[in-house]
Amino acid sequence: MDRQNVRTALENALTDVLERPVTGLTGEVKLFDDLHLDSTTMLEMLMALEDSIGLVVDPEDLDADDFVSVDTFTDFVLATRRERAVA
Repeated sequence: MDRQNVRTALENALTDVLERPVTGLTGEVKLFDDLHLDSTTMLEMLMALEDSIGLVVDPEDLDADDFVSVDTFTDFVLATRRERAVA
């Protein structure tokens, strides 16, 4: 899985969770400030990504810094998937 695949999956998950089209995300888009996510929608987004790309996240691994922007979240997803592949 590469950055574009993660971004596409994120757009699809956000479209479902926010119940409005979310397209054309760039790395600088702020998840909370620009997209107006809150803790509930963030959890819903994680569950949607779990279903669509098999993302498995240990709540202990969650850090607020991973959810600042599309880029930081993409980095988090890719790192999480790499860790699972190595284990």
